[in-house]
Amino acid sequence: MKHVLPFEKPVVELKEKIAELKKFTSDSEIDLNEEITRLENRLEKLEDEVYGNMQPWDRVQMARHPERPTTLDYIHELFDTFIECHGDRLYGDDEAIVGGVAKYKGIPVTVIGHQRGKDTRENIRRNFGMPHPEGYRKALRLMKQAEKFGRPVICFIDTKGAYPGKAAEERGQSEAIARNLKEMAGLTVPIVCIVIGEGGSGGALALGVGDRIHMLENSTYSVISPEGAAALLWKDSNLAQKAAETMKITSYDLKELGVIDEVIPEVKGGAHRDIVAQAKYMDEVLMDTLNELRSLSTKQLLDLRWEKYKQIGAFTTLNN
Repeated sequence: MKHVLPFEKPVVELKEKIAELKKFTSDSEIDLNEEITRLENRLEKLEDEVYGNMQPWDRVQMARHPERPTTLDYIHELFDTFIECHGDRLYGDDEAIVGGVAKYKGIPVTVIGHQRGKDTRENIRRNFGMPHPEGYRKALRLMKQAEKFGRPVICFIDTKGAYPGKAAEERGQSEAIARNLKEMAGLTVPIVCIVIGEGGSGGALALGVGDRIHMLENSTYSVISPEGAAALLWKDSNLAQKAAETMKITSYDLKELGVIDEVIPEVKGGAHRDIVAQAKYMDEVLMDTLNELRSLSTKQLLDLRWEKYKQIGAFTTLNN
């Protein structure tokens, strides 16, 4: 692992010490196995303590981890085949969103997700996972195609937000997001959404109107980034950690608030530690969810979707 988060340093340092002792033992006649065993037991307890008591800001950093698996990584692990489709048939192809037709355990599905890069060059090509309006229009085109052929839609959410640049606004960023919200609300096929990293603002919500919304344990989902919230509330983006604790943006907070349906556990230390094992955790939830939703009639599906979103949040009516 190349990138170490601040709260992980004690774990990494102990692992390095164990590795040094093992190398020393193999290169010499001195037996340090008893000491190595003692440190390994200590490491196991330390990992449980560090990763079992993560604070909101720790999870924000984990969701942003540069080695965190992306949509294409999970597509490779979860689906038998995947044929990527390109373009919105209006302007162009936005590589910050990938989508296409796949097979999941023999079931034809449409898969759509935000896509970040793995290095600087790819991040620039994919605009750091921040879509332009043509990306959302591509996603909607694929959703309507899925509806036409009766395919469930699976969305992977992982973006800081929609691209806020001038060109994106000129091409109708807000309208594209709003249209996705409207169309997804009435789509007549099952929609499963999984937040796999950052779920930021309307850029995330444009792929997030589903019958079921799940989150990986160390992902986040919020109307604004902690830095943005801190800048608005306290005029200081350096108070992002305080904002993260206040905003209720973690998977467990959102499950308690009824915004999401299920928290998908992560591999100890984060999804990037073992993507194969992480995909298996996701596979179990995805399979159960699809089986449940595919058993419903179209009317049941739409009625339950309507009820689901009516129950999120609270409001009061003022008498004139």
